[in-house]
Amino acid sequence: MSLTPSTMLELGTPAPDFALPEPLTGETVRLTDFGDARGLLVVFMCNHCPYVKHLRDALIAWARDYAPRGIATVAISSNDADNYPDDAPGKMAEEARGFEYPFPYLFDEDQSVAKAYRAACTPDFFLFDGERRLFYRGQFDRARPGNEEPVTGADLRAAADALLAGEPAPAEQIPSMGCNIKWKPGNEPEYFG
Repeated sequence: MSLTPSTMLELGTPAPDFALPEPLTGETVRLTDFGDARGLLVVFMCNHCPYVKHLRDALIAWARDYAPRGIATVAISSNDADNYPDDAPGKMAEEARGFEYPFPYLFDEDQSVAKAYRAACTPDFFLFDGERRLFYRGQFDRARPGNEEPVTGADLRAAADALLAGEPAPAEQIPSMGCNIKWKPGNEPEYFG
């Protein structure tokens, strides 16, 4: 495990397109499927990362809280499933079913979507506005495995509330931290390591 911060993609960046399989349903999910949403949270995560596990329940609660308010959520795993079999599509489907994910959990097998978003860690959060421009990228909150901070989603909640209220993005956006995305050998992006 390598502790890695998010790259902090430039605010206002348009959401890169995607069309990825959802192992649980077998369907392909596209960026355009969320066209009516007032906002869209794209989360890069995986099954095995302790940083993801630490906030998983709170992320599920966040998604359930904000869906009725018009913010959709989609999760993407880009980890190398050959070398990290706990993150393979079958295990992703088990995870989504077992925790009753209220959002699609997609598999980015060739890692091209992670690269397009400049995703670096799990979890890595990207909140886009209604025009799919990047509004917030950063930490869920200050909680990390091993520290005493409560898992509240405070940072992401503040950003989502500002977006819904038509207010400016939070001025302070602190990078998310977590395990590095497990790149396939030879497929590491230029921004990695």
